[in-house]
Amino acid sequence: MPPVDDADVPRFWRELGLPGLVDVHVHFLPERVQAKVWEYFGRARDHYGTAAWPITYQLPVEDRLAVLERLGVRAFTTLPYPHKPGMAAWLNEWSAEFASGRPQVLQSATFYPEPGAAGYVDEALERGARVFKVHVQVGAFDPRDRLLDEVWARLEETGTPVVIHCGSGPLAGEHTGPVPIQGLLERFSRLQLVIAHLGMPEYREFLDLAERYERVHLDTTMFATDFTERGSNAFDPADRPRLSDLRGKVLLGSDFPSIPYPYAHQLEALHRLGLGEEWLRAVLWENGARLFGLEA
Repeated sequence: MPPVDDADVPRFWRELGLPGLVDVHVHFLPERVQAKVWEYFGRARDHYGTAAWPITYQLPVEDRLAVLERLGVRAFTTLPYPHKPGMAAWLNEWSAEFASGRPQVLQSATFYPEPGAAGYVDEALERGARVFKVHVQVGAFDPRDRLLDEVWARLEETGTPVVIHCGSGPLAGEHTGPVPIQGLLERFSRLQLVIAHLGMPEYREFLDLAERYERVHLDTTMFATDFTERGSNAFDPADRPRLSDLRGKVLLGSDFPSIPYPYAHQLEALHRLGLGEEWLRAVLWENGARLFGLEA
């Protein structure tokens, strides 16, 4: 049975025979950056023309960490992302410090198309970065920008996962959608991309890319939840068999803490897809553990 609330989440993953959860789409940001993000979601009606976006876990840092611990999230990212030049390097510095002494944190980093990007990406890798975040819509840049050639080449060489928000939901941008990512993969076909939100709403096109490219993965962030399904971002049930076949390439993502419902609802939404316990075990733990070399 799916979890009925957050307190029931550990029962859910234990009954699946798992040691916990791996969440590849969690955000912890510098305090003033986090405040700006929450302010933005507080005006979701203005930005998206949709329903309000209440933030379920708008809590101090230590309280948010405690929530993840109680849920049984054994490993999670922090996924910083810049919206302008000059931000990425100090976000990487902050993220490295945040991860220090917290073994459950998958040290995260980011980059922006600007001179020097290859240098600070190398520094982040040397300091222990295990995953990078790119937000095409917020950053308002083309991932094929030649200023990023050295960055992509380095990340392809190292096999470092990159969680990339590139779908056109909840808000389309000049460079969102599958076309720029297809172009990027034509040049760097071995990139370990994790398509955030399953590519919402261009699910079908991003399923195509995950089927075509060996290292392209998908994360479940906000996927199949009531909040998402009631709008234009609904997933076509006809594509569920393809999602089932991609069992080894789908990773749990939540967007904690800035989600408009309890964490348990994301797990409930995945359960009601009806893709089976093996699929759930792969998505909730096994695929993330393999990608990041985690042990039970």
